[in-house]
Amino acid sequence: MNFDAVLIANRGEIAIRVARAAAELGLRTVAVYSQDDAASLHTRAADEAHRLDGIGAAAYLDEEAIVQAAKDTGCGAIHPGYGFLAERASLARRCADAGIVLVGPKAEHLELFGDKARAREAAVAAGVPVLNGLDRAVPLDEARNFLASLLGGAMIIKAVAGGGGRGTRVVENADELEAVYQRCQSEARASFGVEDVYVEEFLTRARHIEVQILGDVHGCVAHLGERECSVQRRHQKVVEIAPAPWLDDGLRRAIIAAAVRFAERERYANLGTFEFLVDVSDDGGERPFVFIETNARLQVEHTVTEEVMGVDLVQLQLRLAQGIPLDELGLADPDIARPRGYAIQTRVNMETFDEDGTVRPASGTLTAYEAPTGPGVRTDGFGYAGYRTSTAFDSLLAKVIAHSPLAFPAAIAR
Repeated sequence: MNFDAVLIANRGEIAIRVARAAAELGLRTVAVYSQDDAASLHTRAADEAHRLDGIGAAAYLDEEAIVQAAKDTGCGAIHPGYGFLAERASLARRCADAGIVLVGPKAEHLELFGDKARAREAAVAAGVPVLNGLDRAVPLDEARNFLASLLGGAMIIKAVAGGGGRGTRVVENADELEAVYQRCQSEARASFGVEDVYVEEFLTRARHIEVQILGDVHGCVAHLGERECSVQRRHQKVVEIAPAPWLDDGLRRAIIAAAVRFAERERYANLGTFEFLVDVSDDGGERPFVFIETNARLQVEHTVTEEVMGVDLVQLQLRLAQGIPLDELGLADPDIARPRGYAIQTRVNMETFDEDGTVRPASGTLTAYEAPTGPGVRTDGFGYAGYRTSTAFDSLLAKVIAHSPLAFPAAIAR
């Protein structure tokens, strides 16, 4: 499992982030870029840049070309970042066949957690609560019957292979069900190549809490606390906080224990995020929580955990991929996760708003780009003056992270 060079199968800010972490570990780095993406700043962040045949996102999704690029450049490992190929079990198998380490979870975990319905079943088997729902792909008639069983409540339709809010919509009445169901299928088919959807009860008032999990190849599991991701737009996260400022210690411990128990049962390896909803519809009494999904990869919002925990999660990914156990990394102590203050991340996207509030990706040339700086302020981005953006890729340009070792209001002020 040892390697001294890593190919970064991504672009933009996350490719730069991975290149920096790998370089600090003494690893040689190779960036890749599509024919229309040579001007992206990530091509300058690595020791070498390799051009892919193809344009747009399709070039970064070509598994065969990515693996061949790793072979051609002498890389013993591939880091997929997030998005693109990050959760493809097929890439994990292709890498294994080629004798290349894929930095991330094993193929079986990518398969399990890539199927949201199967993940629900696994959570139940681990004694982790889930939402009222159906643990399989459902046809329209079953979705209609499930909505009726909620007696006036709402349900949410989700893509079985989904993520990032795509193929996910809320249904509040039977009259709109068929149109919404078909829209979710269409989005799922376009985004993931699979149109299957499943259904769950929709919580009208909930907090989104996720737990950062690490596992080694020996079956040991640790956590690095939780993040609050409740500020969302169309089921996509916009602002992330670590730790969750409103969560009481008892509930925090219960959620983290559920995540660790689930990960231990599956012998989860490398980095992963176990996500939950906390029902806050009742202001008094116990607040139940439920598992919703696991993201078997590095998260966009990993930065806030890094700031409050004083770790480099990308370096931990790389070292876990090299087979280094958690105890050698100083992470075997179950009480290791003691955050230092609070951190907040906001995303800077290249977008425009229509009059009706619809958000659309925007393109153009950046005439100026000045990243925020100062004590406790970090910016992960890839913009520069003169860079021409493209709607062929995700609209994320930068992430701004503010950290204070003091109270939550101090992080907000920064």
